[in-house]
Amino acid sequence: MKGYIQVYTGNGKGKTTAALGLAVRALGAGKKVFIGQFAKSKHYSELETIDKLLKSITIKQFGMGCFIFEKPKEEDVLAAQKGLKEIADIIESDEYDVIILDEANIAVYYNLFSVEELIQVISQKSEKTEIIITGRYATQEIMDFADLVTEMKEIKHYYQQGVQARIGIEK
Repeated sequence: MKGYIQVYTGNGKGKTTAALGLAVRALGAGKKVFIGQFAKSKHYSELETIDKLLKSITIKQFGMGCFIFEKPKEEDVLAAQKGLKEIADIIESDEYDVIILDEANIAVYYNLFSVEELIQVISQKSEKTEIIITGRYATQEIMDFADLVTEMKEIKHYYQQGVQARIGIEK
């Protein structure tokens, strides 16, 4: 089966959730899944689920902390670049059927690595590997390179009324 490159982007909620749903579906079909989370280092509920119930999914975070409201530090850049190198090695190994690059678009947006570096890495995928890239601010280059692009559009969000991220729903 041919693998494609998918992008989930936009300001709406659900990009990572959609990618995780695809991971669960792939796992159910006997596929091997790797999830690399860029710009994330916090504990999210999906980590618990994967650790307890979905042990066949490998997940790794390549972030140092939350910098979304400030300029990334040098350690953020180094962690993301190290992560991208690790992703390149994983793609080259051809061990996984599905590789999710969660928040890779954010990593490009904040100049943790360049869009050219990201395209270079994902272009090395085998014919059978499916790659999913998530995060707001997907560049036109990434969208042009991808085979499928879905934009999550925010219509209304309770965050605007002061609701913080809730465990098990947003985190």
